[in-house]
Amino acid sequence: MPSTRITKTQEMVYEMKVGEVMTRQVITVRPDVPMSRLRGILRQNRISGLPVLDGQRLVGLISLEDFIKWLADRAEDGPIRQRMTQHLEKVSEDDPLVLAVGKFDKSGLGRLPVVDRNDPTKLLGILTKGDVIEGLLKKLEIDYQQEQIRRHRTAHVFFEDVQADRTALVLQYDVKGQDFGQAGASSSRLKQTLHRLGVGPNLVRRVAIASFEAEMNLVVFTSGGTLRAKIQPETLLLEAADSGPGIADIACALEPGYSTAPDWVRELGFGAGMGLPNIRKSCDRFEIDSALGKGTRLTASFFVNENFHDIS
Repeated sequence: MPSTRITKTQEMVYEMKVGEVMTRQVITVRPDVPMSRLRGILRQNRISGLPVLDGQRLVGLISLEDFIKWLADRAEDGPIRQRMTQHLEKVSEDDPLVLAVGKFDKSGLGRLPVVDRNDPTKLLGILTKGDVIEGLLKKLEIDYQQEQIRRHRTAHVFFEDVQADRTALVLQYDVKGQDFGQAGASSSRLKQTLHRLGVGPNLVRRVAIASFEAEMNLVVFTSGGTLRAKIQPETLLLEAADSGPGIADIACALEPGYSTAPDWVRELGFGAGMGLPNIRKSCDRFEIDSALGKGTRLTASFFVNENFHDIS
């Protein structure tokens, strides 16, 4: 079994989208508003930062920290545009929540503007660490209730009804490369199917994380491929295959943080270099075969304890 247990919270961070937890009603400010008015705006609305809009265009973020620094500098009063942060970390509402959490962790920021994927200047909302926590707590409550219902309804497991010497159920999902708007959709469908088959929650969590990372590799680095789950009474095999560029150095690719993703992909928040390490960490056995110019095939094996309905 993996050395680190996958928690319910980790599973949800991979499954949920930014749009499920972000704040859509956002207080904004114009770039020509004087810095001297910022304290009143923040205090009145009980916030510590807000987006700066020039008309309908997002041009920056201004925060309480910026205001404090302005006071400390004893600078003359001037427009917010002179103190705002212009080079922004952004997310889209259809981004997996795990990407936003990664940006929070890497940047140390307290808020991220949520923008239209096709127009990065169009503000759709704001995402704070508090939004993430509140969204996870609500989802935890809902999922707990649904999980209790599933357990109550599942009187037997799938394979107990099948009469055969050898049985396997194969689920295949076609993944389109560079389609970041649909990234994670296949692994989400796989997770829902495993739940309906009566697979135990901890095993589902591990498979969900591995399948998400495998799917993201297909989206980011290839023109597309297949994600396949082969479910057997004692083993679940997850396979991702593509005919893409291949991996030049598998040993390096297995190191946390290593990535060959292009800059434009990194700017979208993808390609953090944790895909293969996270897959290997989640599964019981990990195999990968890759050839330059021919593609990559990886297999993650998950051993089922005693019976298919493992609830550990």
